[in-house]
Amino acid sequence: MNKSTVEPACTGQFSSLFLDYLGKKPELRHFYNQFPELDNFETLIKQRNFPKEHREILAASLKQQYSKLEVSEPTVSQIEKLTSPNTFTVTTGHQLNLFTGPLYFIYKIVSTINLAQRLNETYPDSHFVPVYWMATEDHDFEEINYFKLDGKKYQWQSAQKGPVGDFMLDDSFMEFFKDLTHFVPDFFKDAYQKSNTLAEAVRKYVHTLFGEKGLLIVDGHSPELKALFKPVILDDLTAHKANELCNQQTHKLEEMGYKSQIFPREINFFYMKEGLRERVEKIGSIYKVLETDIFFTENELREQIEKHPEHFSPNVVLRPLYQEMILPNIAYLGGPAEVAYWLQLKTVFDHYQVPLPAIMPRNFALVLNVYAQRKIAKLELSEKELFEDVLSWKKRFVKDNAQTDISLSEEKESLSKIFANSAKKVRHLEKSLSDAFEAAEVRAQKILDQMATKVRKAEEKKLSDSIRQREELQAYMYPGGSPQERVENFMKFYLEDGEFVEELFQLFDPLDFDFMLIRK
Repeated sequence: MNKSTVEPACTGQFSSLFLDYLGKKPELRHFYNQFPELDNFETLIKQRNFPKEHREILAASLKQQYSKLEVSEPTVSQIEKLTSPNTFTVTTGHQLNLFTGPLYFIYKIVSTINLAQRLNETYPDSHFVPVYWMATEDHDFEEINYFKLDGKKYQWQSAQKGPVGDFMLDDSFMEFFKDLTHFVPDFFKDAYQKSNTLAEAVRKYVHTLFGEKGLLIVDGHSPELKALFKPVILDDLTAHKANELCNQQTHKLEEMGYKSQIFPREINFFYMKEGLRERVEKIGSIYKVLETDIFFTENELREQIEKHPEHFSPNVVLRPLYQEMILPNIAYLGGPAEVAYWLQLKTVFDHYQVPLPAIMPRNFALVLNVYAQRKIAKLELSEKELFEDVLSWKKRFVKDNAQTDISLSEEKESLSKIFANSAKKVRHLEKSLSDAFEAAEVRAQKILDQMATKVRKAEEKKLSDSIRQREELQAYMYPGGSPQERVENFMKFYLEDGEFVEELFQLFDPLDFDFMLIRK
């Protein structure tokens, strides 16, 4: 495989906020800590004074989380190194999509591992550990219960409720899995058939794919780790400071013309138990768990937080803060929407005196197989033209390759002159004749427009093979109308080339934010 790159703006896939951030627009400077450039990590390292006791709790929790896996020396070593004051993490996070979900799940992790390696080379006095944060507490099952491969959607139907990481891989899952066993790789079979829960299966297959690269997999759904977050849980439930601060940032961004990605609430926590994850709202003096009959007085709530902090799950506003309070983290890698919503959170981090990490775009890519490459060559498309709107391309292509002037512009001009001259000749006889000629010209021009449309369609028919290939290329690049990396599962390429993921490590540069075109 080899790659080339184009500027993100030319793809039409990114928001103005994301592009302005990449362009280091001065007006955005107060919305982040340090821009993700190699030299700036020295400042981030100095800022990250992570408590020793937090390191020990993190390491102990990870040992427990990995206890059901046979882990190799790299994983054991990475966990042990977290107790050292000169060890830091770089993190990405994602939902527990079935069979990795869309391609960009893989891109996120490869980008993160490569960043850790680059930092280890640049700052040898420190050690950097790549981390995948499993979103085990999410409860939107419909977002993660499927994957798409070669135009087909494979979906698991389950009546289970609550945090998806706790979903049991029950008979309904095994029935769904039967239809996949003839093509999925063995590591998926091992992960799903020998696990009890979805979280356990995801940990297994991600570890199989990336464990030897030093990746650690963190599940924040842990009583020991949640205990470190108790002050924030209590503060948000009683003082609602995050709501105020995030709204202020959001308002400033909106005044600059940007759209918000996240919307804070007065209380930014869910109450979570087995089979349940529902929002908490304060109604009068009572704290109510919505859609249930569970409620607390403030004293009862304080007691719950103290005894069972694991029952409180942060929403998208406070999950990043939770991550940064339990990890010695200096960079977060995410997609364009994630980058945008982290920019809404700096004042929240400042309030809780937690350094904001470098907010980094993951690598973005489009994989072009040999058939796509042949179409590109035949159509003589430049890399930027690949991302041009197909309708606009088709109009231009037909115009440039038509053997006739499909607009009939010369004919229209001649017709206009004929009617103008005729009207001039008869104007002295009766004024209404001049008006009649003008009306007749309008009708005649409409007829020529209709004929021009027929000519254009005839030219399109003659060029139909090229147009069809361009439309096929578009469907390949944007299956179902969305970018390839957000739809196709990585097995599309892995099943043809078992070295596909390894080859991505050679191509991805975590500090190059251009869009990649990868040719297989």
